[in-house]
Amino acid sequence: MEQRKKPLTTAKMRKMKEDGVPITMVTAYDYPSAKLAEEAGVDVILVGDSLGNVVLGYDSTLPVTIDDMVYHTRAAVRGAANTFVVADLPFLTYHGSIDATMEAVGRLMREGGAKAVKLEGGAEIAHTVKAITQAGVPVVGHLGLTPQSVHQIGGFRVQGRNSEQANKLLADAKAIEEAGAFMVVLELMTDELAAWITKQLSIPTIGIGAGVNCDGQVLVFHDLLQYGSDSAPRKFVKTYANIGETIRNGIGEYVKEVKARTFPAQENTFHMDNDVVQYLYGDKE
Repeated sequence: MEQRKKPLTTAKMRKMKEDGVPITMVTAYDYPSAKLAEEAGVDVILVGDSLGNVVLGYDSTLPVTIDDMVYHTRAAVRGAANTFVVADLPFLTYHGSIDATMEAVGRLMREGGAKAVKLEGGAEIAHTVKAITQAGVPVVGHLGLTPQSVHQIGGFRVQGRNSEQANKLLADAKAIEEAGAFMVVLELMTDELAAWITKQLSIPTIGIGAGVNCDGQVLVFHDLLQYGSDSAPRKFVKTYANIGETIRNGIGEYVKEVKARTFPAQENTFHMDNDVVQYLYGDKE
């Protein structure tokens, strides 16, 4: 498949929204997954702090550090040099001083090679979004279910089921847009609310569990491919390939063949010349 010569820009993504062209985004956390995503034609790669769940084995995103994010962003960027890569600012790296926030942003951009950063929250972080964008760094917002605040929210619940929530989320979306964000992720909210917010904003919206009316969609690499993820995916996830089963079966066959001494076979084995064999094992006198 022919690759794009250059990654998308924020201006091109806004034009895609205007033209009604959906934006595709997928998470990736290392070189091979990012490389495959780029080769498949994905528009945007997100190095999400969801790596805490699907790569590092934590039960939430909260333990993920800025060192983790820099490490995985750098690997993903090496695999997808022609794709726009966004990196998450992890838990509590952007709720203190602006100086501390900018240090974390700088690490993701300089060391990680990201082209933009993503952070969760609404009007309460608008000043932070503004400071980051004024420093010349593109920002992606994240509203609805915000995993870093899952304990405060009260669990993984669909957002926007009542008018109070809907009005708050729309106000938050507008605040993030006005602060300078070029895109916003809408997670786990009603289709009607996501559609309403999408129409009210001039910046693209990217949905995950937010219906088909957003300007684009994002899924977690491990979820859409069933790679080490739960066997019963959540409602808003669609499995496009079950590579987890393929990998498991492949490793299982390897184990069986090693136990049976059928691997390595002759075609996997190297041999000496006969005179060297004779020298090693034969009569040397």
